[in-house]
Amino acid sequence: ERDEAKLDKIMDIPLSEIDSFPDHPFQVRDDDAMRETVESIKEYGVLVPAIVRPREEGGYEIVSGHRRKHACELAGLDTMPVIVRNIDRDTAIIYMCDSNLQRENILPSERAAAYKMKLEAIKRQGARHDLTSGQVVPKSEENRAREIIADTTGESGRQVQRYIRLTELEPELQQMVDEKKIAMTPAVEISYLKPTEQRLL
Repeated sequence: ERDEAKLDKIMDIPLSEIDSFPDHPFQVRDDDAMRETVESIKEYGVLVPAIVRPREEGGYEIVSGHRRKHACELAGLDTMPVIVRNIDRDTAIIYMCDSNLQRENILPSERAAAYKMKLEAIKRQGARHDLTSGQVVPKSEENRAREIIADTTGESGRQVQRYIRLTELEPELQQMVDEKKIAMTPAVEISYLKPTEQRLL
């Protein structure tokens, strides 16, 4: 990582060439924190460059820095300082989730979607890298991935699993969880109902 950091070059890239990360699970809200970020950027510029990765069809997609990009747009800037990293999609998903999960005020639905995305990315990486492992009885990829998420977030593996269950809820019910109209335990139980049953409920 230190060697990579030495190679990092900060570049100013036009905002028009930077796209959002596909299926980015975190909302970019125009709230008080965003207004403060806009004012800070107007006064001092962007203090922490965004992380982007090149897109095959040209341009870049944000790995970390969606809120900064939006703040730059609101501040009337045309470019943004970024660090370009040549990383694969699964590595980008893990980095994107980890960098956003450290923020405060993350909605349960955002955390749930991020955990699910990260779980799938870790499982895909495990399928590639564990082929040569010498384990006699390998753990299931699902359990291994959940343990990795638990270790990096401070949650228990069971709690990670409960959050991921929230992604099985209908959008209206996810919103009710976000608005604290449904608590976590009943929400997890409801997630096992069929979509039609959820809508009836």
